[in-house]
Formats: sequence, structure tokens, C-alpha cells
Amino acid sequence: MKYVVLIHSNPDPWGHPTIEHTEAGRAVPQAEREASGRAFDAMLAEISASGELVTAEALAAPTSSTVYRWGDGGHVVTDGPYAESKEHLAGFFLLDCATRERAESLAARFTGPGDTIELRPAMWGDGEDA
Repeated sequence: MKYVVLIHSNPDPWGHPTIEHTEAGRAVPQAEREASGRAFDAMLAEISASGELVTAEALAAPTSSTVYRWGDGGHVVTDGPYAESKEHLAGFFLLDCATRERAESLAARFTGPGDTIELRPAMWGDGEDA
């Protein structure tokens, strides 16, 4: 079953990894940030080797986005960002896990200072429709 791990964050300035660019992340001592980075790299190696990692992308700054909406006269195009909050989608990982429990255990390992992680099943393919 496929799951998307969505990483919402508010890096200032925008950059990746987000822990280096959020107020909460910069408050973590450098040695702990480095240890966290090594643990994250080990997790990526693990899920790459197991075939659970399908793809991943870090996203450019929200100010570089273009928003498309439907208005009274049809398509309306504006510059981004779309979100009215401080947090924006910073990146995503598409996982293919045998169970939801496995996806949840991996998603928990994506959490970091200044980030909000969302786990969502894919709707089609071999994912749930709800």
C-alpha cells in the first residue's frame, strides 16, 4: 500500500534540510542536529534497500509557486503561496509499505523540530479510497 509523507514547515530562509532553517531546529545543539541527520540518512538507506521508498522531493520556496483556481469566469492564475498559514509543504516522500502500522512507524521518524508531518494513504493503485 502506498502512503505519502508530507512535510510541512516554515523555514526562514527557505531551505533543506528544514532543521537547519527553522527557529526550532536552530535551537537544537549542532551535535544533536548532526546525529539526527545521520539517523535520517540511515532510515533512508533502510527504506531504499527494502524497496519501501518509491520517490521523494524537496520543494522550492512557496513564493516560487503559481496557484490555479476556478473563478466565475474560468481559470484564475495568481502567484503563490496558496497557504494562508505560516507552514507550507516543504517536501514529500512516497512510501510503499506492507501495513499502515509500518507507514506510521516510518512517518514518526520523519518528525523534526519546526516540522509537522502528515501521513496520508494514496487513493488509487493499491491504496485506500478513503
